[in-house]
Amino acid sequence: MEKSFAVIGLGKFGRSVAIELANTGADVLAVDIDKERVHSVANFVTCAVAVDIRDTEAMDTLGLSNMDAVVVAITEKLDISILATIYAKDAGVKTVVCKAQDETHKKILEKLGADQTIMPEQETGIRLARKLSNRRVINFMEISDKLKMVEIDVKPNWIGKSLMELDLRKKENLNVIAVRQDTSSEYEVNPSPDIRLTDKMTMLITCEVKDLDNLL
Repeated sequence: MEKSFAVIGLGKFGRSVAIELANTGADVLAVDIDKERVHSVANFVTCAVAVDIRDTEAMDTLGLSNMDAVVVAITEKLDISILATIYAKDAGVKTVVCKAQDETHKKILEKLGADQTIMPEQETGIRLARKLSNRRVINFMEISDKLKMVEIDVKPNWIGKSLMELDLRKKENLNVIAVRQDTSSEYEVNPSPDIRLTDKMTMLITCEVKDLDNLL
């Protein structure tokens, strides 16, 4: 079953999130008060609607409670961002991710119950979409513009194989930094090449941006 998302606010950030999520095969509802913005993404997402966040009756028709996650990508108007966040939380959405304009805005959103807050300089719309759309990805960190570190559950086709057999560095340009069993709170750094991966392990892997798809 495909995951479903709603993106509220279709500025540059929101638009990039909505389109990238749709590109992963997810069902995406795109929402904005501006009809031109809505029209600009209509051909890329499952559904795009023009709705005023302040119109609770119209918001009730969107079915946000059925979404796996809602992204509130509004920073131009603080009050609208707050309303959208409150509405999503009250609707019982499992994960509410909000774009924050600054640290003050971020703290307000967190107090309102936002599960994750994003500031443009910290995470781009495309990276967020990749993270949300893949169940295996637990955490994502930028080491540099080109190099990333990803905390990820073991991929199904890696289970039962040793690191030596997989030879991820040579075959997929992925560097395994550490592995952790679900029974342990500590990572084993520089794991033995003979260690066999299980579905209960978590891995820390570094790779270049161009090789991220090898993890997804």
